[in-house]
Amino acid sequence: MTTPLHDTTLAPKPSGDVLAIRGGRPLHGRVDVKGAKNLATKAMVATLLGETASTLRDVPDLSDVAVVRSLLEVHGVRVTEGDEPGALVFDPSDVESAHFEEIDAHAGASRIPILFCGPLLHRLGQAFIPDLGGCRIGDRPIDFHLDALRKFGAIVEKLPSGIRLSAPNGLKGANIHLPYPSVGATEQVLLTAVRANGTTELRNAAIEPEIMDLIAVLQKMGAIISYEPNRVILIEGVPTLRGYDHRSIFDRNEAASWACAALATDGEIFVGGAKQQEMLTFLNVFRKAGGWFDVHEDGILFRRDGELKPVIVETDVHPGFMTDWQQPLVVALTQAHGRSVVHETVYENRMGFTQALVKMGADIVVHPHGLQDGPRRVPRRDLEQAAVITGPTPLHGADIVVPDLRGGYSHVIAALTATGESRVSGVDILSRGYEKFLDKLTALGADFDVIG
Repeated sequence: MTTPLHDTTLAPKPSGDVLAIRGGRPLHGRVDVKGAKNLATKAMVATLLGETASTLRDVPDLSDVAVVRSLLEVHGVRVTEGDEPGALVFDPSDVESAHFEEIDAHAGASRIPILFCGPLLHRLGQAFIPDLGGCRIGDRPIDFHLDALRKFGAIVEKLPSGIRLSAPNGLKGANIHLPYPSVGATEQVLLTAVRANGTTELRNAAIEPEIMDLIAVLQKMGAIISYEPNRVILIEGVPTLRGYDHRSIFDRNEAASWACAALATDGEIFVGGAKQQEMLTFLNVFRKAGGWFDVHEDGILFRRDGELKPVIVETDVHPGFMTDWQQPLVVALTQAHGRSVVHETVYENRMGFTQALVKMGADIVVHPHGLQDGPRRVPRRDLEQAAVITGPTPLHGADIVVPDLRGGYSHVIAALTATGESRVSGVDILSRGYEKFLDKLTALGADFDVIG
């Protein structure tokens, strides 16, 4: 069964800031990416585990970072500016319990609070977690987290407004096998196991670069963690940890997003801070699609290399093609000559953003249960979807609404690719993952106005 995406019954309602974008001009210039959101926020949580102050460098100025900072401060962590731009110092010496209402007020739509559980159980013997939000890209259950915490010895009580956890007998090492290599669940186990009594063996762990960087942070704090073959991580619990001084890994999601913007608009963008090794899989697909890149010591230059070509992409956990990369890539593939297929195997509801692209003139058909024919490298999952993109199709301006972080970025790039004016509503969500986004668009020569 195929579904042409003209149905707007599930489309998000307009909200937040609106960008009036006049497209049709290539993006040219330089943007710089700082520390990865997916590392910085987790390393900030790790400061709760230390007995002394920690310094995290290259922290991006994002709303998700502000949420975690607020939650740390609610629990008594003193957060101050460091000795260089983008550095934050965290003093956890006065960590204390926080009222449920305070946690709920500061958490907002972030899913980060679930990662506070292990550190708070070690420090305080209890934790309170509000109802969790986040981007609406499908069912993102926290059962993996809760099951892991129970194995460590935590008692979990589900309440109408959230979750209460306690550990009257402390936390002990455990043998944990994740049914899926979930990044969040792997982070949960790491942040809990490092101070649990005994050894923890985690099987089928996520091994993303941000996970490895978090392991480096914890090792600096005094943790004993080894990465074994076949996605196995061993953690020997220690009674105390100290603070750390660490510079965050760069944000490869943002770097890939700007690369796709260069591809879609036929521009040329130098992404300062981007590194080759962490982007190998993306760079291969980028080249196959007709992109050209040049690796420099301080970043990577991206542009087209002639006519764009169709590709077949299967999203997967690292070292596969990240799910966060497929949405901006799909915009570029609307301009490729031929039929591209993107198999989304990580989240079950991440193709909704294509409705707006179809409205703008793209030829995209989403198969809600995936495609059963053809060879596959990534094992099929029950939740997967597939998008078939036929191009090239000229895009024209339209009024569209941002559905989530990466989809919202993709909508902006589509509007910049299209001829005429588009109005993109709800772009305030982009502050969750793109630092100084509007300033960067201006630096690249984008023609837009903000309508508050």
